[in-house]
Amino acid sequence: MAQTFGTPFIGRGDELARLTGVLERARDGDPRAVLVAGDAGVGKTRTLAEAAARASAAGTTVLTGHCVDLGDVGLPYLPFTEILGAAAADDRFAPALAAHPAVDRLTGSGPENGTAPDPGGRLQLFEGIAGLLADLAEVAPLLLILEDLHWADQSSRDLLRFLLSRGVLQRPAPGGPARRLAVFASYRADDLHRRHPLRPLLAELIRLPAVDRLELRPMADADVARLVRALGRGPVSDTTVHRIVERAEGNAFYAEELLAALPGEDDPASPAMPTGLADVLLIRVEQLSDTAQQVLRTAAVAGRRVEHDLLRDAVQLPEEELESALREAVGHQLLAPGDDATYSFRHALTREAVYADLLPGERVRLHGRFAELLAGHARSAQNAAERAHHSRESHDLADALTASLEAADHAQRLGAPAEELRHLEAALELWPAVDATARPEGGGTVTLTLRASAAAARAGEPHRAVQLTRSALARAGADTDSELAARVRYTLAGNLMRIDSLKDAFRYSSEALALIPAEPPSHTWVWAAATHVMAARQVGREEDAGQVARQALEIAERLRLGDAQADLMISLVGMESHNRRTARGRDRLRRARELARTAGNLPVEMRALFNLAIGCYESGALDECLTWIGDGLDRARRAGLLSSPYALELRYLQSLLLYTLGRWDECVRAAAEDAELLPSAGGFATGPALYVALARGELDAATAGARALLDRPFDWMATLVASVVLTDAAALRGDGEEAVRRMSASVEALTDASVSERPDVVVRLAALTLAAVADAAEESRLSGDPAAAKRWAETAGDLVELARSTAARGEDGTEQGPEGLAWLARAEAEGVRAATGPEVDAWDRAVTAFGYGDPYELARCRRRLAEALLTADRREEAAEQARTARDTAVRLGAVPLREALDALVRRGRLSGAPAAGDRIAALTARESDVLRLLGRGRTNRQIGEELFISGKTASVHVSNILAKLGAASRTEAVAIAYREGLIEPETTPSA
Repeated sequence: MAQTFGTPFIGRGDELARLTGVLERARDGDPRAVLVAGDAGVGKTRTLAEAAARASAAGTTVLTGHCVDLGDVGLPYLPFTEILGAAAADDRFAPALAAHPAVDRLTGSGPENGTAPDPGGRLQLFEGIAGLLADLAEVAPLLLILEDLHWADQSSRDLLRFLLSRGVLQRPAPGGPARRLAVFASYRADDLHRRHPLRPLLAELIRLPAVDRLELRPMADADVARLVRALGRGPVSDTTVHRIVERAEGNAFYAEELLAALPGEDDPASPAMPTGLADVLLIRVEQLSDTAQQVLRTAAVAGRRVEHDLLRDAVQLPEEELESALREAVGHQLLAPGDDATYSFRHALTREAVYADLLPGERVRLHGRFAELLAGHARSAQNAAERAHHSRESHDLADALTASLEAADHAQRLGAPAEELRHLEAALELWPAVDATARPEGGGTVTLTLRASAAAARAGEPHRAVQLTRSALARAGADTDSELAARVRYTLAGNLMRIDSLKDAFRYSSEALALIPAEPPSHTWVWAAATHVMAARQVGREEDAGQVARQALEIAERLRLGDAQADLMISLVGMESHNRRTARGRDRLRRARELARTAGNLPVEMRALFNLAIGCYESGALDECLTWIGDGLDRARRAGLLSSPYALELRYLQSLLLYTLGRWDECVRAAAEDAELLPSAGGFATGPALYVALARGELDAATAGARALLDRPFDWMATLVASVVLTDAAALRGDGEEAVRRMSASVEALTDASVSERPDVVVRLAALTLAAVADAAEESRLSGDPAAAKRWAETAGDLVELARSTAARGEDGTEQGPEGLAWLARAEAEGVRAATGPEVDAWDRAVTAFGYGDPYELARCRRRLAEALLTADRREEAAEQARTARDTAVRLGAVPLREALDALVRRGRLSGAPAAGDRIAALTARESDVLRLLGRGRTNRQIGEELFISGKTASVHVSNILAKLGAASRTEAVAIAYREGLIEPETTPSA
């Protein structure tokens, strides 16, 4: 551990015991990780240093990586670069490093040539690092320490997620070597505002079984007092100790700085302590000589840590004076020397205070000096990013532009799209401010903006990608090369499809295709054609799409563009009779997946995996669907692309499948875990959990969640989810008018966005609406209002026709799968119920159709079938259907359905209704007492007082009684109890 401390270790015994326990388990082959949280100055680094010292003493190798705060500069993989650099300096690890050449890009020994983004290379890097760490842990027990995660770049966060969730913490296969490894990572809890990018990662990691969280809370006053007395150079008065303890509020670093800021003598009458931490820190700095202060100020401009040679060149002092000043700063515990010829501020707060105290001109001059020095150093990702930062801060915009582009190149080669985007956006901002003669050669703002849009898309920011591509189009003048102009347009078309702007996507893909000829064959034309095929299909231009796809596929084969072949094959499968629902169609999709994987094009591979999964779902092969979903999400997770478009679609499909299979608790649990992880544009992926809430009677929560999806920028999938929830909610409330209004608005929104045939979900929406319409029609007939009954029946007829016509055509022109046919059967049955009442044959067809694997909808149809059988006086069959449906409702927790079935059984006096004796047996003794008091009209509070229980407990008993009796209210429960003889009317004694 490079960090050294001259302060005693006090007050963290329990926390240290937890960390050493994790280290002992890791040495025994049980890999673990601990996330160490705490406010700035509370003692995270000191505690980790103590744990590291004990680990080293026990024979564990400790490798440490730091995240740094350099403003808007992104240093991709910085902490891991530091860790791997330390490992490379250890001769014991040389064979392991040589066996994993994929990590050479981070150790600095890998090739720096090539600029093509390589998602597969990113995966190879991640897997290489995981494999390397496993091999290092075979050589010696290993402890990785990552400090200051709150400053980590996105790529480092992605790599950490991969290592902890899929890499080094996974137990080896039986018989494999034990992984003797532990990971400790610290972060400032007080820095994590609501939208801090680290928060979603922490929420995900803490749910992993091998990851623990350790929070360092403020120290107890007694421990702070012990620390102050231990740090004092002589006796410290009780008054001074009390004042420091009161001011420090449990923060060890603050207590230490307050003590250091006191005058030489411990005099209770000394001036008041400084009021702020920054003032305290600067008092410590001002105790140094002028030369040492100069060195400290220069180091603060470099950052939390600075190399000795770089600091020497920046401060421009004779070697002896520099060494003397550094010794003074180290002696005052402001700087700490590292084993790798570096100096670090002992605490980030000290560096922040010194930097903030610099004069503006002094700050600009020193930043310029560091930029100049870094320009002469060896090129690296960290060097370029730091140089860009220093150049901007020193107002050398030309060099800042050059360095930003270099940093973007390095980030791209490392597979760090978020950091690449930040550097490219910085370059675009600087471009107009730099004289044309000083700008880099090899491209203009159109190419640069197009590149930034690609980085935004890879980073999971589709709307930003659209904005940037539109900007590239605006910058492309009449003199722009035709191939570049075409590339801008088909890229814009692809990005627009990701945000459901389909008409515009088709327009731009058509323009792209018109700008360049198909012959001679070119890479640009093939990808323009592939994009146009997708856009044309989205707007219903199937013939146009098919013709272009077949021509482009032939050219892609000639040019040996495997990923383009795969993309075009996927599109063609969707247009042919052997589509993704057929075994032959899925065989072609598997071949496309292999072509894309071989070519290293992950987005196209993800498209193939999604189509394989949705094809299985649509054909009713639900188990196979789960397998493909798992493959796709695992592929996305390993590449750090879980928020990419097809990964989000797969997450939604997985959630929908859990709902459809009746695995509702899993569905809800997965949604809760995803809620903090998904980007705002991916909220629809947890939508099926709203279906569960609705079915379980949580109408307010479900409708609130649906409306929240509609409050965001338009998203087709979010609109679909919200439409289903709000339409079904209106039906469950028995509001036919609202159900019809909601469905009409939903169909309009979904059809306008798709600009093709009506989407298949319209069949489901029509069936849900018909349930409310049929209820209203039946109620009108029973109440003697034939006019209203006729009006509702006509509405039902229109809805049934809408469902039929939608199902006949389908959004992609193919026949409906099992799910679509089931919803159509239900729509037909509801239509008959609205016109003439429940019909056995119609509901029997619906029950059969939902037998493909949707237990909830099957139970809802069984309820209606039971009604129809009861109307036909087929009581035993009705009772059987009702019992089967009720069992499903109870298992799923579908309270409204269970209550409706209980009411049906009670109303129809079906043979399946429990007898009075069974009801009495079902009630506990306490529930019988509560029921008796309900019969006397007692409130929950009064029941509690009479039975010596709380009102809340009484309320629970009342709810249980209502459920067991199938009653919707206390009054109905009492009426049932009297009717069934569960309680006897009380007689008033004669006077």
